[in-house]
Amino acid sequence: MHIQFREFNPFDVWIWVKFSTVPSGREKQYVEEVFNSWFYLGKLGAFNAENLQIQDTGLDISYMDYDSQGYDKSLLALMHNMGEFEYEGQWARCWFDLGTSDAIALDILINALTQIGEEYVTIEDLYIGGENEDWPVEDSDSRSYSIYDN
Repeated sequence: MHIQFREFNPFDVWIWVKFSTVPSGREKQYVEEVFNSWFYLGKLGAFNAENLQIQDTGLDISYMDYDSQGYDKSLLALMHNMGEFEYEGQWARCWFDLGTSDAIALDILINALTQIGEEYVTIEDLYIGGENEDWPVEDSDSRSYSIYDN
């Protein structure tokens, strides 16, 4: 899977996926479940790089002291909104307001899409940000109607 970052605004970002063929209903479901799960975790503040106590400890975490107040001591890192998935031929896209979630969220998404691409659906390209010339985002209602409003 080729990964490319284009113009990026975390509060208004399109994520584009190009499949090797027109995706089947099952393939669409796999990819959408990855994105939905990722977004739910982000909406709950899971991608908060200020509170990575276990990661920062290293390999030996036996009997580690975990600061249960650590989350409260860090700034909120919440995703705000996600649009509906849209498809055109081999392409899929979805709009996000990533809010204040940290960049680790994108690493985790890329890792998940890489693995799903190995096992379930062939993803040729992943573009984060920007637009595709042949599929303008102005044609979308995704920003004005997000599936997770309210």
